[in-house]
Parts: sequence; structure tokens; C-alpha cells
Amino acid sequence: MVFLFLAEGFEIIEALAPVDMLRRAKLDIKTVGVTGKTVTSSCGVAVNADITADEFVYENVDAIILPGGMPGTLNLENNQVVQSAIDKAVSDNALICAICAAPSILGHKGLLKGKNAIAFPGFEKDLEGAEISSEHVTVDGNFITAKGAGVAAEFGLKIVEMLTDKATADNIKETIQ
Repeated sequence: MVFLFLAEGFEIIEALAPVDMLRRAKLDIKTVGVTGKTVTSSCGVAVNADITADEFVYENVDAIILPGGMPGTLNLENNQVVQSAIDKAVSDNALICAICAAPSILGHKGLLKGKNAIAFPGFEKDLEGAEISSEHVTVDGNFITAKGAGVAAEFGLKIVEMLTDKATADNIKETIQ
């Protein structure tokens, strides 16, 4: 199971493009509203989460996804359910995926030390100890980081590839052109 965490002020494309890519791949993904069942994006679009943080149970987790956006990233970082999920994902070697400003959450926890990573320009300083990648989407071990909304579909496809295979991701890419 994959869980994507939504907090007030999230970047809509960075959240919903990966959800779309994973559902096209027939992967089990649930959105988790950490600030309630209905969560409003940074551009004012309200999204109904599949479950709330109170309903979230960490079990059989293949990956967690943290979309960026402001103040969504700060709201994710300040949420204990999200912090606990990150810690458990690290100990379980699950994929931990973050885009835009959200890789800063991982950097602040010291999880990117010695790893290749990328974030939205200006947030590189928050990727404490990371080697800053020049790629739009970067994979290092169980961490996938991406630059921002402009590469949200690519980010989602990379998650699909890591959870299935390259052929599945390439097929989806071809079908969406």
C-alpha cells in the first residue's frame, strides 16, 4: 500500500499527478488528510482524502509520498502522524518520496546525508548533508526526490517504476503522451 499525505496548502499537481500515475498502474494508494477529510490546496482547490490521519494505520506500507506546496510542507512537517510514518518507512526500507519543498522535511531529519537529492530551487539548503542532484527526479536508495510541479508526472512515473518495473512506467507514459 502507498500513502500520500495531504495537508492544508499542498501543491495540487504534486499530489494528484502521482496519485493518477499509481492508480493507472493499478497500485493501491490512499490519500491521507492530515488536516482533515477535506484538504484545500495552495490554489484553493478542495480535495477529499481517502482517510484522515486519525484513521491511518502504518502496516504493509510500500511507499509514502509527501507533496510540496506552502504552507502544506510546513503542515506536513509539523504533523506527528507524518513524522512517525517517515520514521517507520525508514526502518522498514519502504520508499520515501518527496517533491518540491517537501524534501526539506527529510533533510531536517538528517535522512538525506550522503544521498543524492533535489528540491525546489531555494530549498537545497534544507537538504542537510545531501549531494544536490542536477536531475529533475532523483533516486538514491529508498528515497525519491523531485524538483517541483513541472515534473510531478515524471515523479509519479518514477514511483511506479520503483514499485513495479520500467516497462509499466513506460507504458503509462506512452498512454498519457
